[in-house]
Amino acid sequence: MKIAVTAASGQLGSAIVKEAKNQLGDRSVVGIARNPEKAAHLGVEIRRGDYNSQEDFQDALKGIEVVLLVSGMDTPDKRIKQHQNVINAAKTAGVRKLVYTSIFGEPGKCTFDAIIKANRNTEMDLIDSGLEWSIGRNGLYLEADLEYLDYYFNDGKITNCAGDGKCAYTSRDELARAYFEMITRDELNGSVFNLVGEALTQQELVDAINLVYGSDLKFESVGVEEYRRDRIAAHGVVFGTIIAGIYEGIRNGAFDVDSDFASVTGRDHISVPEFINWFRLNH
Repeated sequence: MKIAVTAASGQLGSAIVKEAKNQLGDRSVVGIARNPEKAAHLGVEIRRGDYNSQEDFQDALKGIEVVLLVSGMDTPDKRIKQHQNVINAAKTAGVRKLVYTSIFGEPGKCTFDAIIKANRNTEMDLIDSGLEWSIGRNGLYLEADLEYLDYYFNDGKITNCAGDGKCAYTSRDELARAYFEMITRDELNGSVFNLVGEALTQQELVDAINLVYGSDLKFESVGVEEYRRDRIAAHGVVFGTIIAGIYEGIRNGAFDVDSDFASVTGRDHISVPEFINWFRLNH
């Protein structure tokens, strides 16, 4: 079996390529990237593929049996068409199966809604495509929070608008393991899986960080509009609104979901304290 992973130059795409290469060998894995030179270090065949070009992907997917489609990073309205380009190219190229990295979340609970809805649209496009399929709904990356630890330690606190809401986190390496199983195990076809660990509050996340680092961080919850204004001032309207929308979603229960990780991988998801300790030792 020859598989292809899109967005191979990105962090999630490269993690999945590495997992597949370790499991299958480099000759069975193809990475696809808009800028192939940025993925050359992965040690597998790299083909050019721009989500805006169906023709790119018709060439890139020749001889491929299974495609892992990593969700694009463009604006929600553009993503839908871009993903359709890959799905249509896969059908034309004779691909048997497509696995999609979607995102978890209940629509209607935050300003992150447009991204959730765009992903649901692609899910339906894939289900209706006639291809064999499997869909994972990724949790929030815990790495994204931990990469700001120096800032948090300097400030003495983590501030956002999540309140007492719970969020199920994950990591790119855990996702890579789950997606390899979805690529290679056809008994997982035709299903949608929440690829997350256990859900926890921001206070519980802060407690786990303090446990691992021996720190004394506090959690400060602020109002949604106050936090949105703060994030827009720091990151601009688009990115600031997305960040605030994520924590608004946590506050409103959009990301408090049960995990299907064990049913996909055969083991429990790594715990939050275990991952924080791994991060501490490797960064």
